[in-house]
Amino acid sequence: MHELANKICHEVTLLAEPLLRSEGFTLIDVEYRSEPNGRTLRLIVDREGGITLGDCADISHQLGDLLDAKADLLGAYHMEVSSPGLDRPLTKPEHFVHFKGRQVVVKTSAPIGGKRDFRGLLNGFSDGIVVVQVQGQLYSIPWETIVRARLDY
Repeated sequence: MHELANKICHEVTLLAEPLLRSEGFTLIDVEYRSEPNGRTLRLIVDREGGITLGDCADISHQLGDLLDAKADLLGAYHMEVSSPGLDRPLTKPEHFVHFKGRQVVVKTSAPIGGKRDFRGLLNGFSDGIVVVQVQGQLYSIPWETIVRARLDY
C-alpha cells in the first residue's frame, strides 16, 4: 500500500496544486491511507490570512469533481480538507525558509549527533540542510533524513 499511496499522493498533488493556486491557496500536504472506515485522502491547505470551514468545503467539492473525472486513480475513498492548524506540518523546503525563527519539532530517520528527535528554534534552510538550535546547540539536519516536522506551540 505504501508505494501505491505515494503514487496517489503524487497524482493528487499534480491535480490539486493548479486548482488551489488559482484560488489563492497553498497545498501543504497530501496523505492517502487505509483506515477502519475505508480509504481516506487528506489534504492540508492554507493561504495568507488563514482558511475557513467554507473554504475547506469549496475546495473539497471542486477537487472532488476533478478526482471523480480520474475515477481510476483512487477507487472508493473519503476526502478531508483542513487547515494546517497551530502545529502546522513542514513538508517542503520553502516551509523551513518561511518559518525561520519559530519553534519546531523534527524527527529524523537516522541519528544526527546521537538524536532523532529535535525540539528547538528553526534557524533556517540552505543547500538541503535544516538547521535547528536545541538548548543552545546547533544541529544540521539533511532534508532527506526528515521523517516528520511541524511547528511547535
